[in-house]
Amino acid sequence: MVFVGAGPGDPELITVKGRNYLEDADVVLYAGSLVNREILKYARREAEIIDTASLTQEEISRIMVERAKEGKLVVRVKSGDFSIYGALMEELWSLQDAGIDYELVPGITAALGAASALGIELTLPKISQTVIITRASVAVPMEGSLRDFAPLVNKGACLAIYTGIHVVEKVVRELREAGLADDTPVAIVYKATWPEQLSFKCRLSELVNQVRKRKISKDSIILVGKVVEPEKYKGEVRSSVYDPSHAHTFRPRKAPKRTR
Repeated sequence: MVFVGAGPGDPELITVKGRNYLEDADVVLYAGSLVNREILKYARREAEIIDTASLTQEEISRIMVERAKEGKLVVRVKSGDFSIYGALMEELWSLQDAGIDYELVPGITAALGAASALGIELTLPKISQTVIITRASVAVPMEGSLRDFAPLVNKGACLAIYTGIHVVEKVVRELREAGLADDTPVAIVYKATWPEQLSFKCRLSELVNQVRKRKISKDSIILVGKVVEPEKYKGEVRSSVYDPSHAHTFRPRKAPKRTR
């Protein structure tokens, strides 16, 4: 039994190891509501393909256990990386209870796909060295909220908010209540790395109107913080690792030249 992170959308962003397993799979379970169906082109024609979008967790676990006990190579394909909002543990526990061995092959999470789509660095030297991955939700109970994490944006952190675009008014309200100014830079990436990808930047005060204008209601990452505007810090940003004045294990400090 193998879990494979499919990446954020582009089927070519699956890892080589993940693709190899998919090519050998007897059974492939994938969430059709999240995973790009194009990724199934790597599966064998005779493989059993199961779309889990309409199934409950219990039904998914039962299928995995049954097929694995039949001696089949079962590959569970999850969007992005299964360690980020991937409902992973429930499925692992069912396999553990059944005594079935499994392997985990990670993928690329949507926040990283979004950063690449925007051409930005989430950890900008001297500007932001902390990334907080969180989510916004009304129906799903959570410990902590945007109000708890947002103040760290004012201390140099970047927020990567999942599942927040459909409640964007709530997101903006909580960020403001936490002390973020209306001119805080934000970016939206819709369907990062998919053919229909769309991205834009604006200010916090403009976010709701810009989202409504583009009629975006799902499948988006919201990035909040200074890293959204790296061009403002050109000339100020410098990585210490590659700075000539900075010595380290692989580039020791040079001894000063002797003068006669």
